[in-house]
Amino acid sequence: MPLLNSLFSGVSGLRNHQYMMDVISNNISNVNTIGYKGSRITFSDTFNRILRYGSNPTNTTGGINSFQIGLGMRINTVDRTWNQGTFEGTGITTDLALQGSGLFILENNGEKFFTRAGSFIFDAEGRLVNPQNGGIVQGKVAKDGIIPPGNYLENIKIDSNMRLPAVVTSQISWGGNLNSASSLTRSENYLQTGNINSALAIGESVTDQNTIYDENGNSYTFIVTYTKTGADTYNMQYRLRNSNGSTVLGPTTVPVVFNPTTGALATVNGNPPAVIQIQDTTLGINFNFNMTQITQNNATSTVASTVDSNRKPTIITGSVTIFDSLGNPHILTLKFTKVGNNNWRWSASVPESSGTLSGNSGSITFNTDGSINVIIPNPPVLTFNPTGGASSQNVTLNFGEGFDGITQTSASSVVSALSQNGSASASLSNLNIDKYGHIIGVFSNGQSRKLAQIMLAIFPNVNGLLSVGENLFTVSANTGEALVAEPGESSGTTIQSGALEQSNVDLSEEFTRMIVSQRGFQASARVVTVSDSLLQEITNLVR
Repeated sequence: MPLLNSLFSGVSGLRNHQYMMDVISNNISNVNTIGYKGSRITFSDTFNRILRYGSNPTNTTGGINSFQIGLGMRINTVDRTWNQGTFEGTGITTDLALQGSGLFILENNGEKFFTRAGSFIFDAEGRLVNPQNGGIVQGKVAKDGIIPPGNYLENIKIDSNMRLPAVVTSQISWGGNLNSASSLTRSENYLQTGNINSALAIGESVTDQNTIYDENGNSYTFIVTYTKTGADTYNMQYRLRNSNGSTVLGPTTVPVVFNPTTGALATVNGNPPAVIQIQDTTLGINFNFNMTQITQNNATSTVASTVDSNRKPTIITGSVTIFDSLGNPHILTLKFTKVGNNNWRWSASVPESSGTLSGNSGSITFNTDGSINVIIPNPPVLTFNPTGGASSQNVTLNFGEGFDGITQTSASSVVSALSQNGSASASLSNLNIDKYGHIIGVFSNGQSRKLAQIMLAIFPNVNGLLSVGENLFTVSANTGEALVAEPGESSGTTIQSGALEQSNVDLSEEFTRMIVSQRGFQASARVVTVSDSLLQEITNLVR
């Protein structure tokens, strides 16, 4: 009987070390299987045959231990090791790797499966699937760019022909700075210098012209003509023309007389020479015309002028593209001009080919610290009537509040649009997947929108999952209820797009275990051989 026990013990060692080799060989064969989790086998002894029971110690004798002989070994557990595998970059957006303990959820013919292998594609109907078995990835599909709450699962499906309708621009936010040290925008001083040749015949004239600006930054041409009417006497005529060539101020004619001896200007309109103020509140023009330095002698005529010592007018502009109801783009330009200390005017314009604007001007004043004080009107609202059949639209300009938005400090002047809420119609051009499982559509107009979110499953006992092949698992009695959660904090798992999780099998460890298994098998086989020899000796006793 004892020899038979040793035979059975040896056989149990042979059988179970063979199982160990099966586990090791399966691990090694899956060393390059994406998302594969290696298995390990552990052993325990079986029942022990008691040769003698122990006894308690007494006052005169010590206690005696029980005598037991084992009856071999058996498999204790076959577990998967769920430690993280390394990532291999693929550059394919729909290749997904999991960092954490979650699993992808797939549905195939109404049955749920779970996997760590994230090699997915979009099929002909736009569903995100496992190409090996057609399992459809589960998650939540967005409605108008918003992911619905909860953990209700549905097939992830993306329409490759998706288009975004045009969105009318109704709000533009502006930011930047207006240099507090800037000079006024409007021209202030028009200084005329030079000489009129006294040899001019009656009726001949000398003309000078230069560019001046109103407080809105619009340019005009100021034209001054001296026409000889007699000895040392001229009619000086001045007029103002706009950029279209139309006369908007004047012409005004004033007689002037020069001193025949000194050649200096003697009288203007019968009065001593003085600066003439050219002013028109409607046009926003107010500058001093100074021709008192003009002379008349026999030298060549050299009448010329300078405006504000040739400084440039302060005109700060910023442009932004806005969209009408048909998705047509239009360039809207915002212009700031300085009209006084801490006081600026603003005006908005679009090209004539785009349409017309109303309510397109106002003012903005600043506090002494450079923050916004008063905006008129507040808020500024433009009414844009585009050409081409699009509907009229109101566009609100947001200049900010306090130091948020446009400021006036000693820094350089720059104004730009921070944002506008319109867009042209667009088609889906690309897809991205972020670490939270959001499938983000990138459209041809540069905008992006959430289209869906991949959901994950977390199990109380992940070792309770049953492998059904093809890198898939199903639940079992001891798996526990799956927690369906979003990637991120709630699941403790994030997604890496453009990568696949590799097998977590460690070849060096597996080869070491293989050696251990081989030696265990050899030793068990030796036990069987020796036990057989002993049985043979016993049978030889009867010869």
